[in-house]
Amino acid sequence: MSARRTVLVGNWKMNKSVDETEQFIRALRTVTDGLPNVDLVLAPPFMDLPAACHALAGSTIGLAAQNMHWQSSGAFTGEVSGKMLRDAGCTHVIVAHSERRQYFGETNETAGRKLVAAHAHDLMPIYCVGETLAQREEELTSATIRTQVREGLASLSKDQMRETILAYEPIWAIGSGRTASPEQAQQVHGLLRDTLIDMYGADVAAAVRIQYGGSVKPDNLELLIAQPDIDGAVVGGSSLDAAAFGQMAAIVNRVG
Repeated sequence: MSARRTVLVGNWKMNKSVDETEQFIRALRTVTDGLPNVDLVLAPPFMDLPAACHALAGSTIGLAAQNMHWQSSGAFTGEVSGKMLRDAGCTHVIVAHSERRQYFGETNETAGRKLVAAHAHDLMPIYCVGETLAQREEELTSATIRTQVREGLASLSKDQMRETILAYEPIWAIGSGRTASPEQAQQVHGLLRDTLIDMYGADVAAAVRIQYGGSVKPDNLELLIAQPDIDGAVVGGSSLDAAAFGQMAAIVNRVG
């Protein structure tokens, strides 16, 4: 068993109303409260965050936003700051999810600004990296991942890096039903760990948790998290069902 605590994140994307959020959390807590070997985090849409915070009161489940701006305030129509997220009860924030990169122009440079801002507002960032299918087929996975890591994390101190979670999410696997094999995922997670050693040293690299994301389901989760450098998962579609997500939490708690 790894000394790193396994973490399971449910990224709801643009799904669930306030009522649905409250119902989901009530159902989830009946089966997950008190699990000792897993850190659970939910990432609802912005509008659901206050209701989720209220429903999570008294639990150990973390609350994540799906994005944030790097400034604390200003003329940025449609954006949300780290201060606002803390006020809404957030403990975590997802940064540079592939959908943010693909559809909304997120870059390694803007992601780096957000990572610094997240730490300034006492939010634990979950920094996402991953390659496209074309990049994998052209054997550019390693170069792509290393660039995303080196450029995105360039301004973080060693202490901040210890309090940052990485998430490897191959873009070709997200929402496609295709999942990287445990061996493919471990290969990239090992690359990520080696890159962190180069940047921050072995002690910091050994402490950082690296998750896998991309069509993760109850039936493939156990083999993934059994890999030595995979410390949990970011779950999309399967996190929208409380029973399925609770089942996954139990698997992670048992294996992790």
